[in-house]
Amino acid sequence: MTTASPTAAGVAQPPVFRTLRRTWLAGTIALSLAAFAAAIALAPAAGDDPGAALGTLLFLGSSVHVASTAWFFTLPEVRGHARTHPGRYIVAPAALVAGTAAAAVAVPYSRFQWALLAFFAWQFFHFQKQNLGMAALAGICQGGGSLSRPERLGIMIAGVGGIAGLLTHPDLLQLGVDARLRPLFPAALAVFAAGAAVGLYGLARRTARPRPFVAVYLISLLFFAPVFAFGTPYPAVAGLTIAHGFQYLLLVGLLSGAPRPGHRPGAGTLALTAIAVLGGIGLAYASHLHGSPDGAARALYGAYLGAVMAHFVVDAGLWRLRDAFPRRLLDAGVPYLLKP
Repeated sequence: MTTASPTAAGVAQPPVFRTLRRTWLAGTIALSLAAFAAAIALAPAAGDDPGAALGTLLFLGSSVHVASTAWFFTLPEVRGHARTHPGRYIVAPAALVAGTAAAAVAVPYSRFQWALLAFFAWQFFHFQKQNLGMAALAGICQGGGSLSRPERLGIMIAGVGGIAGLLTHPDLLQLGVDARLRPLFPAALAVFAAGAAVGLYGLARRTARPRPFVAVYLISLLFFAPVFAFGTPYPAVAGLTIAHGFQYLLLVGLLSGAPRPGHRPGAGTLALTAIAVLGGIGLAYASHLHGSPDGAARALYGAYLGAVMAHFVVDAGLWRLRDAFPRRLLDAGVPYLLKP
């Protein structure tokens, strides 16, 4: 008979926790590396559209992952939390969707693209905050402890360098604007390299370095390396989008699959799949309407941008583990990631 494994505190855990923990760690590492490899291997020539394979990966990593956030609101505890914090979970998302829809109609796309620089800066900062969270969870669940200050600082500095690299090189974002910041691209690379050095220094000082943690940490630290390695959009940026989305879908998928009283096994995963795929189809459709001469179509494009930003806002609240509610939510669904 298999016995439960003891935690550091001596409390027995079900054997399945080890399997689920390994699934998350191995899945996060494999999906992240595969995302970057696929984006590079499948990247079209400069100026061409992505093929069906890369387009499908981008659909899953972008639109489907954004839509999956709506699944959280199928949980009664999340709806109750949202009602007690309406500013973040109700007012801000509604205002973002309405505001960007109106702006996309009122402002010609040739000028609206300048605002997209700020949108992309926020989006990629959101990516790096997730990377920080992934590395922190990997350290905790592997018994390596929380991230040290240099380790956290390294990830965020490297992220700032990567974001700066994209903003100084807007054609990597497929934006037709010239901010005349291209000469600062080497400075952005220097910031990225400095962040990587700080993170590696912190990692070297760590006493416990389980290999899965090291892999997740290095992926998080060097996440923006393709921005500086490639000069065309898809190999430079698509891997970031796909890896981020797949990491998110894996974690939310594990949460949705957790047993819930009064629910049939698999019901949460079924609901997540339906919401993510159907919502993703709608978001993907709206994301291509920016050039439409029809005002209603451009409003849908603006609403799409607002929905993505609403995803940033909602996630920033639901995954903030220093707050009590997110800790309870994760402890109920993925307790094996919050303790070794």
